[in-house]
Amino acid sequence: MKNYFSSDFKLGVLGGGQLGRMLLAETQKFDIHTSILDSSKNAPCAKICNTFVVGDLLDFDAVYNFGKTVDLLTIEIENVNLDALDKLKAEGLSIYPKPEDLRIIQSKARQKNFYKDHHIPTAPFAHYAYLEELKHALENSIINFPFVWKSARFGYDGNGVKIVRNLEDLNGLPNVECITEQLIPFKNELAVIVARNKDGETTTYPVVEMEFHPEANQVEYVICPARINSKVAENARAIALKVVKNLDFIGLLAVEMFQTKNDDILVNEVAPRPHNSGHYSIEASYTNQFEQHLRSILNLPLGNTESKVAGIMVNLVGADGFSGKVIYKNLNDILQIDGVTPHIYGKKETRPFRKMGHVTIVNKDVDTARIIAQQVKETIKVISHNN
Repeated sequence: MKNYFSSDFKLGVLGGGQLGRMLLAETQKFDIHTSILDSSKNAPCAKICNTFVVGDLLDFDAVYNFGKTVDLLTIEIENVNLDALDKLKAEGLSIYPKPEDLRIIQSKARQKNFYKDHHIPTAPFAHYAYLEELKHALENSIINFPFVWKSARFGYDGNGVKIVRNLEDLNGLPNVECITEQLIPFKNELAVIVARNKDGETTTYPVVEMEFHPEANQVEYVICPARINSKVAENARAIALKVVKNLDFIGLLAVEMFQTKNDDILVNEVAPRPHNSGHYSIEASYTNQFEQHLRSILNLPLGNTESKVAGIMVNLVGADGFSGKVIYKNLNDILQIDGVTPHIYGKKETRPFRKMGHVTIVNKDVDTARIIAQQVKETIKVISHNN
């Protein structure tokens, strides 16, 4: 085994946001030298990694030149220049997740076709090169309202996704490559995180349940374990494993799913990295998702994914109507509650619905944890100086 620990080995990470910041806690635990590339000199990772490089993740030269300085390359965001990764891989650099997997995942259209080709259950969909083509399909009754519109690329946290119920809902949408999905009536939105290393060792985390903010289309609460029956949970984990196996994926893959009214499981989309749905694991699991990401990409033995206690994650997002230098109001009040741990992401400026941190609530009982989570959500406010 290669000596990664307290050695000259350099791990490169494309992206220096909050996911990278939480990953750094684990690289520091193992004393692994970590270099990070990000476009912002004020990125959450900037002050705490070993080497920080400012550069555009979608720029070929920035990514290629950065890759030449490290021994293994990983990501904390999937929107990166893949041509540079292809060249680096051809020159012998280890890159996980693999560039060919990122090429599928970067495009929602390719993702959906991958599910269809590999008989992985997903909502029926159609693919359009641009918005005018979609409008033409509506005029000719090829598709019908309502449906979910998704930008094929660069959507995140509710951006690039819209429920379309009539022609007026198309106003303001960008004229870009997109997909439409049948609007699925579902009971729950679920997620399963799967880890797999180069040796093929694979493990799944328990199924989590996600509750979304109705306006921002962002996850408000992640609940582990999901409050579903064991048969549904087993099916969700089996489908997540099938996605990973068919991709021949190495690293950490978060598989987001719908549980339909009939208890079928449909894959919504995947993220090839640590994910919001796994933040609870820092406090609640034997091996948190960030340590597991490291174990998987370095081909180390995978850790125990079981939970020690029930865990609920509450996203801290900028309050509506507040922009500017951030203030976390009532933080002291939530720190007085047993089992509550805040994580602040190091972003100095807040704006409405911007992810600024999260809070984990752990308890032996998931229903008690959910009650405390509601209390935390209603108590802490992410505001700014100028309002």
